[in-house]
Amino acid sequence: MDLLAHLEAYVATAEEAGFSRAADRLGIAQPLLSRRVKTLEEYFGGPLFDRSRRQIETTELGVLLLPYARDVLDRAQRLRQVARSARRSRVRAVGVPADCAPAALARALRAGTEHGVTLGIRELPPPERESGLADGSLGYALVRTAPEQAAFQVPLGLASAPVPNGTAARRTLHLEELRPRRGRGAGRAAPPPLLLLTEDQVPYFEDRLARAAARAGLAEERIRPAGPAATALAETLAGHALLLCAEPFARQHGAHWTPLADTALHRGYDVRAAPDRDGTAAAPDWLAALLASAVGAVPHRGGPGPAAGHEDAPARLAARG
Repeated sequence: MDLLAHLEAYVATAEEAGFSRAADRLGIAQPLLSRRVKTLEEYFGGPLFDRSRRQIETTELGVLLLPYARDVLDRAQRLRQVARSARRSRVRAVGVPADCAPAALARALRAGTEHGVTLGIRELPPPERESGLADGSLGYALVRTAPEQAAFQVPLGLASAPVPNGTAARRTLHLEELRPRRGRGAGRAAPPPLLLLTEDQVPYFEDRLARAAARAGLAEERIRPAGPAATALAETLAGHALLLCAEPFARQHGAHWTPLADTALHRGYDVRAAPDRDGTAAAPDWLAALLASAVGAVPHRGGPGPAAGHEDAPARLAARG
């Protein structure tokens, strides 16, 4: 049964108070309209119209169901309108990280409509965003790259359990400070692991972090890939782990956040477009700025960044004591 066609016959008959007028309104033969109403009555298990009088009247069941039928038809009409609008405009899928700010993504969607582009947001891990651009399943994507070469940067830091009364002063953290303290008894608790979200589980970043951790004297096994973000956050808020993440993500979930001193461990992002037929493409500036803001990134305006793993030497020595 074509439910929409049958509902149209029912609504038209109720509003026109007659099968003939309803058929004329819909542009169909009256016998066809009558069959559709009869089929719908069998479907709902009761009569929708009282045919015993000269002019048909809507039954109690018909009156009860009428606003719901109109609502279904209205929603179907809006769905068709959106589909027509999407066909007339350009539809482009956009690959983004999972920790984007929803309000910023909403601004990107609205801006797309203003520029005649229908955007569809897809939360994907870094490798799938790159492969989506290559195979054409994505029109645009936020792509991870080395921070010193990127158009946008996101400072990273360590999220930890909330500080009572929020009294901790803001400062930068050197990885050397995460080493276990000397002179404590053998029964001391093991240092908390440092968890990596899926967004930071990319080879070049993991290599940089491993080298920086080795120079800082951190045990290799302390750095672990996180599972689902919710689980990693729960462990962090409970004080069982430290989570490497951006500040907006930590603040959104009530965690304390301390920025890392090593700028080579920032996230780097470029906003890229899928190649056109001639092999070239560029994301529009308005979209690049909005997607960057969704991950808390700022334009990288400086020159070449520090080489991987390099920090300010005096600051590092001071952290070591």
